[in-house]
Amino acid sequence: MESLLEIISLSLILASFRFATPLILAALGGMFSEKSGVINIALEGIMLFGAFAAVLGSAQTGNPWMGVVYAIVGGILFAGILATVSIVFKADQIVVATGINIFASGLTIFLLQIFFGVKGTSPQVTRLPSMRIFDVRFSVLTYVALILVPVVYYFFYKTHWGLRIRSIGEHPAAADTLGINVNRWRFICVLISGVLAGLAGAHLSIGDGNAFVREMSAGRGFIALAAMIFGKWHPVGAFGAAMLFGFAEAIAVRVDIAFIPSELISSIPYVLTLVVLAGFIGKATPPSASGEPYEKGGN
Repeated sequence: MESLLEIISLSLILASFRFATPLILAALGGMFSEKSGVINIALEGIMLFGAFAAVLGSAQTGNPWMGVVYAIVGGILFAGILATVSIVFKADQIVVATGINIFASGLTIFLLQIFFGVKGTSPQVTRLPSMRIFDVRFSVLTYVALILVPVVYYFFYKTHWGLRIRSIGEHPAAADTLGINVNRWRFICVLISGVLAGLAGAHLSIGDGNAFVREMSAGRGFIALAAMIFGKWHPVGAFGAAMLFGFAEAIAVRVDIAFIPSELISSIPYVLTLVVLAGFIGKATPPSASGEPYEKGGN
């Protein structure tokens, strides 16, 4: 059994940043959506499709940056489905997002067969540039995620655009009376969440790896939602929670305990997610109008 000192090492802490990267990006994306009043549990499906789109773009062009562009476009398309159906047509946001997750799972497997002729793992593609610190390799998207945390904080709490978004998530009718187009801003925020979740997927496939594996998001979209809730819909809080989950995943990957099955070790991040949600979901208060469709003159 590894000693505690070996487990809590500098390299393990640094590895936590790598594992936390997609969680940070997706949690920040979910924050844009939920602060505007739209629950986005489709982060899982958007992340998965973004991962596939990134590999497709890199494979078709030989340029991993085009893979990032593909991932962003894919994220916007999937988020656009959620925005259109739930905001324009007032459908139940949870049901629509669940459908998107299922659709993304099936569509990526189908597209794997169409474009690569495989059902499980795509061929290897050119990955994004990275920098190695000690013995840990960091994708450029890790730095993007770390930079976005203070940027998103500043946006939400120091700009009038952020105030506008927070107001429509808390009191959409009051915001409407001030001339704010509630549904337009919600639509924009959901699309932004798609961009960030698409980037999270790109990190999985061409940032931290160089291929797409079916179902490779592996529940990280839901873990990102848990990080957002645990962080009380605050960018810094979500970052801290994502780091906690990233540390749990780093431990699950690197710790080898002979008498414990590897499958049980691998479940650590998911068990931690359940514990966090069970302990904090009742204490964390979401935006007041979260999940409620808005119709002008109806609220």
